[in-house]
Amino acid sequence: MDCRNTIGRNYHCDAQSEMMKLLVVLGAGESGVGTAILAKKKGYRVFVSDKSKIKENYKEVLEHFEIDWEEEQHSEDKVLNADIVMKSPGIPDTVPLVKKLLDTGVPVISEIEFAAKYTDATIIGITGSNGKTTTTMLTYHILKNGGLKVGMAGNIGKSFARMVAEEDHNYYVLEISSFQLDGTVDFKPEIAVITNITPDHLDRYNNSFEDYVASKFRITQNQDKENSLIYDHDDDVIKRWLEDNPIRSKLLPFTISKELNEGAWLENNKIVIRTDNKTMEMKADSLALEGLHNLKNTMAASTVAKLVGIRKETIRESIQNFDGAAHRLEKVLKIHHVQYINDSKATNVNATYYALESMNTPIVWIVGGVDKGNDYKALMPLVREKVKAIICLGMDNSKIKYAFGNVVDLIVETYAMSEAVKVAYKIAERGDTVLLSPACASFDLFENYEDRGNQFKEAIKNL
Repeated sequence: MDCRNTIGRNYHCDAQSEMMKLLVVLGAGESGVGTAILAKKKGYRVFVSDKSKIKENYKEVLEHFEIDWEEEQHSEDKVLNADIVMKSPGIPDTVPLVKKLLDTGVPVISEIEFAAKYTDATIIGITGSNGKTTTTMLTYHILKNGGLKVGMAGNIGKSFARMVAEEDHNYYVLEISSFQLDGTVDFKPEIAVITNITPDHLDRYNNSFEDYVASKFRITQNQDKENSLIYDHDDDVIKRWLEDNPIRSKLLPFTISKELNEGAWLENNKIVIRTDNKTMEMKADSLALEGLHNLKNTMAASTVAKLVGIRKETIRESIQNFDGAAHRLEKVLKIHHVQYINDSKATNVNATYYALESMNTPIVWIVGGVDKGNDYKALMPLVREKVKAIICLGMDNSKIKYAFGNVVDLIVETYAMSEAVKVAYKIAERGDTVLLSPACASFDLFENYEDRGNQFKEAIKNL
């Protein structure tokens, strides 16, 4: 059976025909190495190629599984000889080597697409511009507490492929980015969740918001009436897409604005969830997570839990004892009656909007980094109302200063986390909150948002 078709067409390959096919993995990070392990176990010849240096721990894994690899180059003759290529999500489709692969008819897929083929487990796929990590972790927490044999993977923790290769679960809760969805063809989650869609990563989508939205909705492309889509009914972008592009899935919306026939909504300070004509209620003020956005994340996760048969009491207990995601509105320390909060995972304006909205005290706001085409207008009312000082943390802070220079009296520029935290410590007064919520990517000064958040926490401990 010929697998050599472009990603836009089916590449179905009979499992028995995989023996001795060459799978090339581009990128030796978590998803790439996980795919290599799974492919090796399934009888493929495997070659891993990374344009950068490969981390030592991943080299050791590749050596252990006797997988061929190269670093700091892509040997085109080997890569173009592939029967199938798994491209790590960080590599854009516009890279010349990827374009050559597609032009020559080699399928280029994502790790999610590849791994899903090798498990019969129920897959719960969660995507969205913001909230997907928290929703994924909370869903996993509830299902695990409910006694299910469940794994959590994708854009969080272990790669999905490695988990399929090395573990055996009946359910997988996957956090899935738009980049991972771009490389899917047959991927079909039994339950899909779209938390929200706001402009993000537009540099990867020809600055087209419509293309980005379409990418998110790829999670539903193979679903049928036996499958479910859980989504934010208050999100106009999602609603418009569903009106213009009807899908086959059973629709289960969640909302804070109205009662629904089916789905989840807020009523008299209670979360009401109705699926299959069965209703449960939970007090909204019993949630461990604060903020309106986390109310919605809880609605989504609890709806998933109901669909897979978790007991009501288990759902209630789980949402009350959930710790939340690191680097997402994470309370670090309170020093001299000033609360320090790490929201480093807020890499776009919408995520920072949620953070500012959830604060009830004057804010010293640490913001900045690599701007992804941000429009700060949406933040203006919250900044006027709540922010007493802005500390810019980035190589180029001009856009932030221009946006808020006439709104906030004090704006300070810094170029290192230790400096930003020291300035915040001097400015903040009793009862204030120092909030790191950058609204930008981290790559100008940090390895990633985790590094940024960890440096923030370390700087606070060193005050």
